[in-house]
Formats: sequence, C-alpha cells, structure tokens
Amino acid sequence: MRIHRFPLSGHCHRVELFSNLAGINYELVEVDLAAGAHKAPEFLALNPAGKVPVIEDGDTTLADSCAILVYLARKYAPDWLPSDPVGQAEVQKFLSMASGELANGPGAARLITVFGAPLDAERAFTVAKYVFELLETHLEGRDWLVGDRATIADIAIYSYTAHAPEGNVSLEAYPNIRALLGRIEALPGFIPMQATKVGLAA
Repeated sequence: MRIHRFPLSGHCHRVELFSNLAGINYELVEVDLAAGAHKAPEFLALNPAGKVPVIEDGDTTLADSCAILVYLARKYAPDWLPSDPVGQAEVQKFLSMASGELANGPGAARLITVFGAPLDAERAFTVAKYVFELLETHLEGRDWLVGDRATIADIAIYSYTAHAPEGNVSLEAYPNIRALLGRIEALPGFIPMQATKVGLAA
C-alpha cells in the first residue's frame, strides 16, 4: 500500500498512525505541497480534489482520511471498528467531528501559526474550546471514545488534538483528553507526527 502524504498534515498522520498500529505494510510517497505537486495532473488523477492523503492499495485508490480509516479497518483490522450498529454509529460521530469541528477549530488555529493561513483565529479558538469541552465531558469515566478499547475514532481525533498547542490552543484545562492522548501514545506501534515549534509548543 502506498500513502501519498505531507508530513505536517494531521489528516495524513492519522492514516500513517493507524496503518502502523494495525501492522499494515505501507510505503510513504511525499507530496510537495509547496511546489504544487498536489495540483499536478498525475496527482489529480489519483484525487481530483487535489488533497492529501491518498492511498493506493492494489486496485483501490482512496482519498479522505476518515474514509481511509474505515476502509483499512474493515479490510485489515476489524477489531478497530465495532461490529454492532450503535458502536459503528458512535465511531462515525467522532469521524464527523474529526473532519468538522477538530479541523475547523484546533486544526485551523494550527494552519495559521504553522503555515500562515489567512483564517479567522478567534473563530478557530471558539470552535476548539467547544469541541474540546465536548470531548472532555464525553471522556469522563471512559478510557476510550467508543466502547472499552481503542477504535479508529480515537485515531481520527488524535493528531490535531495532540498538536493543538502549535496553534496556541492549550490542553491544560482538559485532563481527560490529555489522558486519552497518553493512552494512544502508549499503544504498540505508535508513531508521532512531526512537531513544529510554534505557538504554545515553541
């Protein structure tokens, strides 16, 4: 399997992290976003949206990090995705959060500090506070987001949550979230995302 990625992307990291945790063999293919490689015809043939990550797994080419997590879990590591309808729906709720509030909150705040993105920092902080308060409350008395073991839900929320301080979003007020991050980092096969010394992480 090939993972087309950019090393500072949390969307890419969640795919790499899960692949490593699940013991899936993969090859990383670097996509030079600064040089516009994601807009080149050969990349657009893989993903017309011009975004990373993209995986090539045999005859299957798939984009969107959360969709990739579902595919990889169903094909290679079914223990990471509940088999019951309620558990699957709960996982989907957190995949939606990863693509929505996490991307538009701490993810957007980090885009501003790491890449100089022209985004609204105050809105990003407001969304980050909202989503982290939701997660903190949900994790009260729980070790994992869904059920009694790690699922792709935990992996989906990890990267942009763990790197929120790079976007000047503190995790100090969220002990349950920090404990979850620690449990994920203690899993066999964990690999960190490349850190950037900006914001509160400077």
